[in-house]
Amino acid sequence: MDIQIGRGKMARRAYGIDEIALVPGNRTLDPSLTDTKWRIGNIEREIPIIASAMDSVVDVSMAVRLSQLGALGVLNLEGIQTRYAEPKSILERIASVGKDEFVPLMQELYAEPIKPELIELRISEIKQQGGIAAVSLTPAGASKFGDTVAKAQADMVFVQATVVSTAHLSPESVLPLDLAEFCQKMPMPVVLGNCVTYEVSLNLMKAGAAAILVGIGPGAACTSRGVLGVGIPQATAVADCAAARDDFYQETGSYVPVIADGGLITGGDICKCIACGADGVMIGSPFARTAQAPGNGYHWGMATPSPILPRGTRIQVGNTGTLEQILTGPAGLDDGTHNLLGALKTSMSTLGAKNIKEMQQVEVVIAPSLLTEGKLYQKAQRLGMGK
Repeated sequence: MDIQIGRGKMARRAYGIDEIALVPGNRTLDPSLTDTKWRIGNIEREIPIIASAMDSVVDVSMAVRLSQLGALGVLNLEGIQTRYAEPKSILERIASVGKDEFVPLMQELYAEPIKPELIELRISEIKQQGGIAAVSLTPAGASKFGDTVAKAQADMVFVQATVVSTAHLSPESVLPLDLAEFCQKMPMPVVLGNCVTYEVSLNLMKAGAAAILVGIGPGAACTSRGVLGVGIPQATAVADCAAARDDFYQETGSYVPVIADGGLITGGDICKCIACGADGVMIGSPFARTAQAPGNGYHWGMATPSPILPRGTRIQVGNTGTLEQILTGPAGLDDGTHNLLGALKTSMSTLGAKNIKEMQQVEVVIAPSLLTEGKLYQKAQRLGMGK
């Protein structure tokens, strides 16, 4: 239902993940019977969770270990890993400066040119260790380095920006990336994003996307919503884009997975996104908190280094456990940020959903008090859900 903001301007109500809850159905099942497998192109994974292509989250070793655990990690090919042959000292420098020096330092460090030979090297390092080489580029980066990525035989390419569309207008002096042509020429699945609307999602699928990323600005270290005032809360965005996926499948017989990207911290967040229609999720800050993360206890947004208009910041997330604890358990914390796979399986079993497709069909209600109802003591003592 549209709401009148004022004369001449109507608005649709949109909902965030914190405002909804999942309703148990008529059956339950044992968690061991749940199937969380999903597929992007020809790549099948046991865990529908992807680590974001952020320098504080994924390096070569993280990508390899995530692959071994049944998940996926995406390496940022326009970040520290491809600008510096020895990135460890650069990452330590980022973690060491004060908040006032952070943005100027990032702008300085990311002014270093991207080196094609390092793109090839990082992809090779992941593959040589048995990992899935999933990599990320901006549309401009895809135009410039797409051939390098193809030559290095990456397994999957993400073309990401704050907003990606098939109807991008550029100055006459700039040739925009033709997304359909890029998807067709690349010898591996191409994931496109980000988007938040039915129409853009449908157009990206028609362009040949192997999957789409949904989310503008919900990430823990992203400030796009504050800087630009642009975005749609994730529950509504995912549901709208999932509707496009279902319509596209009905029309073509081609199923294009929807990936909820950003703003997801706990197992419950992941469960609710899938219930809204997502096939998988992409998360950053939960993995930035792992002992193995390259950010050294810090996490920063992808658009933070912008020399003109930074749309990200650096947050201190600390180290709360190992990658294994956070992804597959056993949990060492009581706030829902550990054993994300276990949370998903337990939620599915409680709701009676045997697989991801059934999880997408569970009943959802509007429940803004879900995270606060009866939690007075937890909030007062900063325990569990009150942290």
